[in-house]
Amino acid sequence: MTEKFVLCPICGGKTRTKIRPDTEAKNLPILCRLCKNEVVVDIKDGKVEKAK
Repeated sequence: MTEKFVLCPICGGKTRTKIRPDTEAKNLPILCRLCKNEVVVDIKDGKVEKAK
């Protein structure tokens, strides 16, 4: 399986969170170490989107 790092939706920086193609999450808080922002994201089918 191919794992990839979650990218910050604000600055595009790499976070320390890894996901696999089958990872699913809803309202997952992600902390970006570059821009120091916390963003809540949804993950489905290996795609990361900002939570609504």
